[in-house]
Amino acid sequence: MPLHLPPAPAPALRSVLAALGSPTAVREAPASALRAHQGPLSPDHPLPVHIWDDVSRAGGPPRTRLTGWRFLVRSGERAVAAAEAMLTADGWTFSHFCGGPYVGATEQALQQAESLAAPYQPRLLSVPELYMLTLWLHHDTASDGATGLPAPGDLLVPLAPAPPGIAPHRPQRVADLLPRLHLRLAPPGPLLDSPAA
Repeated sequence: MPLHLPPAPAPALRSVLAALGSPTAVREAPASALRAHQGPLSPDHPLPVHIWDDVSRAGGPPRTRLTGWRFLVRSGERAVAAAEAMLTADGWTFSHFCGGPYVGATEQALQQAESLAAPYQPRLLSVPELYMLTLWLHHDTASDGATGLPAPGDLLVPLAPAPPGIAPHRPQRVADLLPRLHLRLAPPGPLLDSPAA
């Protein structure tokens, strides 16, 4: 079933295109694969980036907020980096290029999601408390991508590298993964006293 990519805001796309057209911005990018590319670069697969605030808070629905739009940057058939635009008081502006394992992991997760039976809208969901990034497969394919909360039946695909105890690239329902994340963030219980001698 094809994924339903939400359209990125036109100013966000323009800011990324301007950065990709700037030899200085590309040359100074921290992503070595981007600096070493041959040929034209193009933004692809715009994904809204949401932050999952306060995962450790038990009870109630997860709270998320949109922080930007991330585009895979392609050189030919392969993604060599990602480019992110963020919303400022003056509108959408280019934020940064990034490389590393999440670029390939995002591409892999998107390919994996294409083979699922149900239609989804892909988004990225960051869990800063766990240094974790997931592909969020949202059930409402008609939404604008900037709003909405993870529903219990939505799928999360943790990207590699995932935190210890969380299997990367294994789609999991929000309702199933959330209790495991709460458990990972729970403070340790009191230490037991040693038995009396």
